[in-house]
Amino acid sequence: MRVVVQRVSRAEVRIRETGGISRVSGRIERGFVLLVGFTHDDSEDQLAWMAEKVLGLRLFADREDKMNLSLGEAGGALLVVSQFTLYGDARKGRRPSFIDAARPETAIPLYERFVRLLRDAGARVETGEFGAMMDVELVNDGPVTLLLER
Repeated sequence: MRVVVQRVSRAEVRIRETGGISRVSGRIERGFVLLVGFTHDDSEDQLAWMAEKVLGLRLFADREDKMNLSLGEAGGALLVVSQFTLYGDARKGRRPSFIDAARPETAIPLYERFVRLLRDAGARVETGEFGAMMDVELVNDGPVTLLLER
């Protein structure tokens, strides 16, 4: 499981539909955008670890302007977007291989469970739509970006 965490001042994801029309699927103000990818052997333990890790990250400034506050302490929200390309391998050639990315029948339940774990922990969570063509717009605050892997 790989997660790119971006601290944002605002973000939204729009689903592209036929005819050039798009609809907003999720929108947050202050918080994290999580780009989430899964591989074949990801498990419930990894999902739980990652949810706890994300919610415990101290990436927001306290009164002394030090990164010392968690998402909950800062009153932030999450925008979670599935991103199978996080498992793209471009070491050979010019066209990435996605053989390490979990197939949808594996990845969809993992994605849904991860979102549920975050919500069950009390986080406000907005999402993209698994497998859809999406436009993700965000303002990276800092910028602060981390790559988490478990």
